[in-house]
Amino acid sequence: MPLVEPAFILIHPLDNVLVCCRHCEPGLAVQIDGVCETLREPIGVGHKIARRPLAPGESVVKYGAPIGSVTVAVPTGGHVHGHNMRSDYLDSHTRQTANLREETQ
Repeated sequence: MPLVEPAFILIHPLDNVLVCCRHCEPGLAVQIDGVCETLREPIGVGHKIARRPLAPGESVVKYGAPIGSVTVAVPTGGHVHGHNMRSDYLDSHTRQTANLREETQ
């Protein structure tokens, strides 16, 4: 029987996200803390999925430390990335922040 590499890893026990180890397509069933979840969208290597439901404003914890906050509700297994989270430390480079910079200069 071939060894199947895990699709997602938990980096730190306090993390509320899992990190993708190989490209995953929608429909893939993954085990998250013993519960089977089905991916709703493609997830690229290095991207994150929610380990549990995340509420708007809640910290995203990776490496055991907060790395940002979600901007909209994310269900368990949902993609967590620039489209639904923001850095709490650095301005994210988005079209909106670029427009704001142009307006203030």
